[in-house]
Amino acid sequence: MEAMREIELKGHIIDSFLLPKVFDKVMDMNGEFEILEFEIGKHKTDTSYARLMIKGRDQEHLDDIIGELHRLGAYLPEAEDAIVEEAPKDRVVPKGFYSTTNHTTYVKVDGEWRRVKDQKMDALIVIKDNEAVCTTLGHIKKGDRVVVGNKGIRVVPPERPRGHTIFDFMGSQVSSERPSQALIREIAEEIYEAKESGGKIVVVGGPAIVHTGGQQALAELIRKGYVDALLSGNALAVHDIEYNLYGTSLGMDLKTGELAPEGHKHHIYAISEITRAGSIREAVEKGILTGGIMYECIKNGVPYVLAGSIRDDGPLPDVITDTMKAQDLMREQVKDADIVLMLATMLHSIATGNCLASHVRTICVDINPATVTKLMDRGTAQAIGIVTDVGTFLPWLAEELDALEKARKQEAPTLKAKGKKHKRKTAR
Repeated sequence: MEAMREIELKGHIIDSFLLPKVFDKVMDMNGEFEILEFEIGKHKTDTSYARLMIKGRDQEHLDDIIGELHRLGAYLPEAEDAIVEEAPKDRVVPKGFYSTTNHTTYVKVDGEWRRVKDQKMDALIVIKDNEAVCTTLGHIKKGDRVVVGNKGIRVVPPERPRGHTIFDFMGSQVSSERPSQALIREIAEEIYEAKESGGKIVVVGGPAIVHTGGQQALAELIRKGYVDALLSGNALAVHDIEYNLYGTSLGMDLKTGELAPEGHKHHIYAISEITRAGSIREAVEKGILTGGIMYECIKNGVPYVLAGSIRDDGPLPDVITDTMKAQDLMREQVKDADIVLMLATMLHSIATGNCLASHVRTICVDINPATVTKLMDRGTAQAIGIVTDVGTFLPWLAEELDALEKARKQEAPTLKAKGKKHKRKTAR
């Protein structure tokens, strides 16, 4: 027996392609739709509204379609409270639980819409003390009130930027072209403006940063305050420390490109020396570690999370080998991030992407286009990708930021002088 239900869409549903995505999803799932009402915004800043009737071959089929449309940003016109059920035991969810997207989400509780806190994908919504919080499966406790179904939930996807930004360049989200100076400058401007406005910039990095010669540029960005948190693994820290202690990365002299005598031992020596000191911080304080990425993090108070892996040597004493603990610390660092810069690491980029809300501006730089594609396929659709060598990208980015700083310093006296001149004219 055919089943039908109305849905509503509101916002910039045309230029953000939300409306055609809804049409495509309904047809892909062998459903039908009918447009009941459609109001198009007359100006660029105006929102649009659409009310549709969705049809399925039976109630189960309709519910499947509605569930998918809900994740795109459609919502049911009725204003019912969300339905909750208690978790039967720790890390066990009620059947029919609502699985979150990384888009901003609201839940209706006791007749009031409440924004869900700590938004991230593939989590659950727990209602506690009249608040709605995104909670991962590993943190579900027996008796937690978990939202089930789609009633009383509204998902708000990010709107397409009103003005031109790096986040809509070329229309697609992966550029395999060599990065142009204009493109790098746009990224530098986004980072510079975020820093000036007090925003948070998080870097996610892999060991290729050191292998390709980008270490000094990243260390400079940290020293100048362009990095507020670093997320990585054992390898980046080890090779960064190895380079500072021995001038090599995985035993290769980065200046000559040749293997150093006994160089294959250097990364083990590096781990041993930090362990002997007690930690990376203690190695810096004792004068053992005198430069590099990790040194600048310690010297400039930049927090870092080094998440362990099954393939790690050592690992360093600072590496967190408890995966769940590492996840929690990563989520803590990115929950208020404005920009996340992912550099040459598929594993940590995807892991971090899973923790991000969709409004976080995300830039992924990797020589392998599959890294960017996988990141977006797994839900981090807000990311733009640049397929290039990170050893080329980072020094170029540092240069553009230096140029911006110099330009702004030159502008400041001019603006100040103009202000004084204006005051004198006003006084007259």
